[in-house]
Amino acid sequence: MKHTIISAFVLSAMASGQLFAAEGKKSSSPAKAATEAYEAGKFDDAIKLAKPLAEKGDAEAIYLMGFAHENGKGAEASREKAMEYYRKGVAKKHADSVYRLAFMLMASQEKSDVEEAKTLLENQAKTDAGVSGRILGEAYLLGRFSEKPDPETAVKWWSKSAEAGDIASMLFLARFYDGQMGFAEMRKPGLSMKNYRLAAEKGNSAGMVALGTRLLTEKDASKEQLKEGHEWLDKAIAEKNFAAYLALGNYEENTRKDPKAALAAYQKGAEAGQVDCMLRAARFYLNGIGTEADGEKGVELLKKAASTGNAEAHFQLAVLHLNQEKPDLQTAYGHLLTSANGGMALAQNELGLFYLSGRFGAADIPAAVSWFSRAAQSNLPAAQNNLGTMYERGSGVPQNLEQAMKFYSLAAAQGNASATLALARFHAAGAATTMNKPLGWALAKLAGEIGEANAANFITELEKTLSKEDLAAGKKELERIKSGK
Repeated sequence: MKHTIISAFVLSAMASGQLFAAEGKKSSSPAKAATEAYEAGKFDDAIKLAKPLAEKGDAEAIYLMGFAHENGKGAEASREKAMEYYRKGVAKKHADSVYRLAFMLMASQEKSDVEEAKTLLENQAKTDAGVSGRILGEAYLLGRFSEKPDPETAVKWWSKSAEAGDIASMLFLARFYDGQMGFAEMRKPGLSMKNYRLAAEKGNSAGMVALGTRLLTEKDASKEQLKEGHEWLDKAIAEKNFAAYLALGNYEENTRKDPKAALAAYQKGAEAGQVDCMLRAARFYLNGIGTEADGEKGVELLKKAASTGNAEAHFQLAVLHLNQEKPDLQTAYGHLLTSANGGMALAQNELGLFYLSGRFGAADIPAAVSWFSRAAQSNLPAAQNNLGTMYERGSGVPQNLEQAMKFYSLAAAQGNASATLALARFHAAGAATTMNKPLGWALAKLAGEIGEANAANFITELEKTLSKEDLAAGKKELERIKSGK
């Protein structure tokens, strides 16, 4: 069994409970049959095969026993037994055993366990800089080995891993330097491009798409760069990475401003099964962009995307059914529910409003609060504002002005106009905070500027209670807020 635990982030892949992500040839170990049985879901059969081999010292069988005990499939769920088997695997220099044991130790609250994990990985990096460096890089970026995230050390380990030929680490570096992992102060577009190119040249289709996209959209790109960008996207398509069609369509739509060419690219992607292309093409047909409006084609594409379980497609179908001259509430509800369960925050918020409105009869306020809460956890400002309203009124939850202010603040920080006016009311009245009418006035002015229609009346009434000094202080507060201080 080769150790390749590759994902957007290594630790999250390990946490998912995946046994292996083997590259290359299947193992020729005596434990091969046990491994194949386990991967096929025949857990009991796998353990019957693996246990006697593990007792004889077969490293891969030992690892499989540890994995079974770790996730409780085929064997008793036991952290202690899993770690016992993994330690036996480590003693036999079995790489996967090292990584699983290190992951379990990193999840511990004991500093000694975390330190042991770091030592294990650093020692393993002497013989396997690729995977070990990749895991160490992520661990440092997440702050597993330090009091806070350590991006400099993360980059150091990913660089070592990339030098050893690890493609995933090249992509990590490319995304890090592209600013996709935060740390904007360390963003370096040149290094990002360099690492995408390295991954692409190694045959990685995701690297090809990323490199091709950036070459096409680079400011003042030369003819040579544009030609190369198209060539990399064509290579990605040849590798059956149809996200390249999405990149081509996006280039035609937003850079060249050629909607007809954009639709042609999106249509090819949709025909190849690329879901985002289906959604883009549906939008073009529904709105008559680059073609005559064709609602039937648009809906057909949305249904095709929805059949893959795509939450966005279900949400768009729900909106279409709700906006019909005679809304189809039952069908819209079904799509909303599927989208919401698929994790789409907008759908969760809309479903909350659906329950709150009582469209199927009596309002179901607890259900509304539940869906608003799920959407708010995804940091959706509309849902945070709705939750603030529920807590302020004591509707479906015990009245709690402090909680209301917390949710209003979260939404207002993202520019939600209604929540900003709610904060203005709280500060002006001294509700759940110290009374501060100038700040209330400033927040109300800001709410009005960003689109809250009720702000003007509130300001008019509030100004009747303000002195000249209060008004001057309010203007200073408004300047302070707008300056971002």
